[in-house]
Amino acid sequence: MKHITLPLLLVLALAAGASKAEPDEELLGKAQAYPLGNASTWYSNPYRVGSWSAMDKVPGVKVRVVARPAEASPLPRAASPASISYRYKGMGYALTDFLEHQRTTGLLVLKNGEIVAEHYRYGRKDDARFLSFSMAKSVTSLLLGKALSLGLIASLDDPAEQYAKELAGTPYGATTIRQLLRMSSGLTFTELYDGKDDLSRLSRAAAGAAGAGKPIDVLKSITDRHSPPGEKFVYASSETDVLGRVLAGAAGKNMSELTTEWLWKPMGAEHDAFWRVGIDGQEQANGGFNAILRDWARLGQLLANDGRAIDKATGKPGATQVLPLDYLLDATDPARQPEAFKPRKATPYFGYGYQFWLMPFRERTFAMQGIHGQTLYVQPSTGIVMVMTSVWEKASGKQDVQPYEERDALWRGVLLTLGGSTVQ
Repeated sequence: MKHITLPLLLVLALAAGASKAEPDEELLGKAQAYPLGNASTWYSNPYRVGSWSAMDKVPGVKVRVVARPAEASPLPRAASPASISYRYKGMGYALTDFLEHQRTTGLLVLKNGEIVAEHYRYGRKDDARFLSFSMAKSVTSLLLGKALSLGLIASLDDPAEQYAKELAGTPYGATTIRQLLRMSSGLTFTELYDGKDDLSRLSRAAAGAAGAGKPIDVLKSITDRHSPPGEKFVYASSETDVLGRVLAGAAGKNMSELTTEWLWKPMGAEHDAFWRVGIDGQEQANGGFNAILRDWARLGQLLANDGRAIDKATGKPGATQVLPLDYLLDATDPARQPEAFKPRKATPYFGYGYQFWLMPFRERTFAMQGIHGQTLYVQPSTGIVMVMTSVWEKASGKQDVQPYEERDALWRGVLLTLGGSTVQ
């Protein structure tokens, strides 16, 4: 050390400090302690980090609580953290490199129900309730599967209007629940994330924006077709909105009550969650669920256990079947999908089940995904779960493919590091 000059020490100290900077942290509001936005600004920088981890505190946003049970299910930490590595574009990286490359607010990895990695960034802590965006679609699907198992929905081939009476006589009302689950209504709903599409119309209506009308009016206005119903997967958040209305109509309760009763309490959640609620009192089934990272991981573990709850005494999957197994397999198994919905057929890479993305691996592997990098990956046979929350700048891979490519590389690395399979 005696040969290192004071200026060089200063340079080294500055370099060390710079290495700890998180991607785009100033753009994302670090200097303002990651501020909350309001009902008009929460989606924009520099409000994303603060708002997307505490939507219930954003002025003008209405939510309903999903209550936790008196006791959470075990989520123990592994004896030693995993040394996770991955390869991307011919280079080898560690998990910490991914966190330095991408705008990740939370990341947690489970192996057989034990935490092997858990990270929070941009000043977030373990009590932050992260906005899921379209991961909520898969939660909606799980609730529908439960309603079906309880006989509240007679058949997935019933038309939506049988339960969502306000859609009677409309094209969405005539669409079957199964077709909606597969996003195959054949109705043309534009979802371009450009602020001018049908999704923006529906979102503004749900938020009660002046002149936007009611959400149900937007749904009724969708009448043009691109395909016959049931034949083709075309992503459309409107179809999950309809499913939320089907669910509430069939059960006679709101989605927050159903999530509490059917999922959050029997799963053994650690923290209350919440749904964002539209101006019409309907939960935003297509993107409004919020929960802490560990409870997203618990949900992933429940899916990895094929719907069985953790026995609190043993910490292992018990006999209580929280979610119906047959429905889960229909929702997440590529082998159970019609040809047009299988991996590399529904899209160039993913297949699509009942509101779940299906990966082209031999081992059943599936994902819940939301815009801007929200993800929950599950490979049941190997007990591996990875959940990630993010504030990526662009909404989708069509706008900026790089974060999505590196996320896929990381997931493959997690699988290979922890004994999973990526064989196709």
